[in-house]
Amino acid sequence: MSRLRIYADNAHDSALADIRDHDAISAELAKVGIRFEAWEAAQPIVPGASQEEVIAAYQGDIDRLMREEGYRAVDVISLKPDHPDRATLRKKFLDEHTHSEDEVRFFVAGAGQFTLHIQGKVYEVLCEAGDLIGVPDGTPHWFDMSESPYFVAIRLFTNTEGWVANFTGQDIATRFPRMDPHPSAPRAA
Repeated sequence: MSRLRIYADNAHDSALADIRDHDAISAELAKVGIRFEAWEAAQPIVPGASQEEVIAAYQGDIDRLMREEGYRAVDVISLKPDHPDRATLRKKFLDEHTHSEDEVRFFVAGAGQFTLHIQGKVYEVLCEAGDLIGVPDGTPHWFDMSESPYFVAIRLFTNTEGWVANFTGQDIATRFPRMDPHPSAPRAA
C-alpha cells in the first residue's frame, strides 16, 4: 500500500502525518508541487520483463506525459534482491540531491521510497506498483530501494542522456528512516 509520512525536517522520530489513501496522498503532495498518479497496465508485468514489454503495457500514459510535459526519452529499470551491484546502485541515490529536470518514475512492480525535502518538511513517499511520482526540477530529495531492491520502474526524461544528480552536500538523508525490504520481494540467493 502506498504511504506518505510527513516530518518536520528537524524531527525524524515522529511523523506529523501518516497517510495511506492514494487520493489523499496525491492531494497532499500536489500542495507542494509533486505529481502522484495511479496508472493501470494493459497487461501484467513482473521483474525480468523486457523494456519493450513494459513500455508497451503503459504506452498510452507514457505518450500522454511526453506530450504534456515535453519528455523526450523513456527507459525501464528493473532490480531484484540478487542483483550483483544492488549496494552500489542503492548508495548512488541515498544522499540528498536535485536535478535540472523533473524526475519521473512509474512503479510497474515492487516498490521504492522517495523522500522529498520541501519548505522545512520531509515527505517520505513509499511508491508501489501502479504509482507514478513526478519530482520537479530543483526539488531536494533522495531515493531508497532498500537493501533488497525489488522493483520495475519506467523513467521519463527531458535530457536524453538520462539521470544527472546535483548533490546538496547536506546529511539530512542520514537522519530519516530508510526503506524496509518490500514484503513481496524474493530473498537474495
